[in-house]
Amino acid sequence: MTTQTEKTERFLGLHRPGDPLLLPNPWDQGSAKLLAFLGFQALATTSSGFALTLGRPDGSVSRAEALAHAAAIVAATELPVSADLENCFADDPGGVARTVTLAAQTGLAGCSVEDSTGDADEPIYDIGLAADRVAAAADAAHAGPARLVLTARAENHLNGRPDLADTIARLQAYQAAGADVLYAPGLTRLADIRQVVTAVDRPVNVLAMSGAPSVSELAEAGVSRVSVGGAFAFAALGALADAAAELRDKGTYGYLAGSASGRRAAQEAPLARRSSGAGCGDAGRRVGEGRAVRLLVRRPMSILFAATYPEQVTALILGSAAARWFPPAHDGDEP
Repeated sequence: MTTQTEKTERFLGLHRPGDPLLLPNPWDQGSAKLLAFLGFQALATTSSGFALTLGRPDGSVSRAEALAHAAAIVAATELPVSADLENCFADDPGGVARTVTLAAQTGLAGCSVEDSTGDADEPIYDIGLAADRVAAAADAAHAGPARLVLTARAENHLNGRPDLADTIARLQAYQAAGADVLYAPGLTRLADIRQVVTAVDRPVNVLAMSGAPSVSELAEAGVSRVSVGGAFAFAALGALADAAAELRDKGTYGYLAGSASGRRAAQEAPLARRSSGAGCGDAGRRVGEGRAVRLLVRRPMSILFAATYPEQVTALILGSAAARWFPPAHDGDEP
């Protein structure tokens, strides 16, 4: 069994500029198991995806709920896991440090702290306070025997403040405060991403979103990690909504086309031996080796929803795209 220290070291080592780690975001244990089975090398929780499972909007989960969820994702596989801890559920640096200290006790390999306040009138912390908060998080993350990988997030571009100069200044301040990885979600222009990468001396994470450069372009720009946030969770929800709408409005069963492959995914992924992506060998480990995984990042992920549900429900919710990833044994098409 892999120790927490080994996971943290492995997780940090996977951050290599120009050879980005593809970091998917499961929303429950079933999706975590499937992502491990598909060959991904690390996982990260998603605050919006987890809130979705509770029927709530992003930002409505408590610290206790987020930490319990992180522990559940850690327990699902042997992969390193980083937790999306939003603003660490505190405004003051002491509260931030307390959250990170508690997070370290769940077996995580890493966690993040963001500079958004949750206040629509003042959405971003003052840069001085924000840097103090990162420093407190870094001290707590690096204090124990397992040195958690701390990601510091500059949230300007997700909060209507597309000020690249301020974003870079914040990331530089967070680097000086002790962050291991830097992240400015919402950047989509390759020139802006290049500018961020060259302005800091830490690995940079980019969010895969509409309009963002491809993984190969991000690799060429020196990016070290690409994550998807809540996109996979919402893709799965979209598959469910489409299937339900077809049944309600048309009374037809086109959504059953993927049921056979969905059953296979639901059966095989949770039962696969817990390992670092052993289900698919090294497929998807790095950009150069992971063409199949890059396709998964770009295409609808309706199949992910299947891993969470028993076969009867799987048959109702999977879209036909699932067949491309786990085709029936008699199907000769390429996955």
